[in-house]
Amino acid sequence: MDITTTDSSLIRLLQLSSVSLPVGGYSFSQGLEYAIDCGWLRKQAQVYDWLEMQLLHSVAQVDLPLLRLLMQAAQVQDTAEILRLNDLILACRETKELRLTDTAMGEALVRLLNSLEVPQPFEHGPKAEDVSFVSLFAIAAVNWGINTETAMLGFSWAWLENQVAAATKLVPLGQTQSQILLGELQPVISEAISAAETIEEDQIGAGLPALAIASALHEQQYSRLFRS
Repeated sequence: MDITTTDSSLIRLLQLSSVSLPVGGYSFSQGLEYAIDCGWLRKQAQVYDWLEMQLLHSVAQVDLPLLRLLMQAAQVQDTAEILRLNDLILACRETKELRLTDTAMGEALVRLLNSLEVPQPFEHGPKAEDVSFVSLFAIAAVNWGINTETAMLGFSWAWLENQVAAATKLVPLGQTQSQILLGELQPVISEAISAAETIEEDQIGAGLPALAIASALHEQQYSRLFRS
């Protein structure tokens, strides 16, 4: 993976992938809270396996290939293609909660990009259609001169950091354990990006039954720290 970027685009990437970006990613566990509550995950090594599986068989198979295609459409300002790919990524969300995670963050990023005067084709307000966070991430990346591989790296890191932060609260993991986990999973991000670069549109899709079950059952969990 050969990643190059300018200083300005690197700073924009850090902004776009920062945990302080006001899109609410920290408020969703994406099934992790249920998996921990029911005892599927009890220690650091099991969390590693759970996140590695999602990176390689969900993020790399759906989010990153579509991020690449969305950036290609955004570069030529093909609004119809952006809207079509936005519908495709939402159709790939296996549960209502996973779709909510994507659209709630997407709606927040619409508001933010409008405030930053970044042009984007999605409406905002009560009658607005659902928009994926991935779609807005792609548009922002193109607008700020971030290349595709770098954007995929930033997107993957933001996803992973939010998930490890959730595990830190839920397992619970200590701060040192969390940093070790982030370090161990960094090579998996590179592997996920490499896999995503070879996936064509007709190959996009993921099937992680335990993740879907955990996400669906999370909304009926007796006590929750994260949104459902």
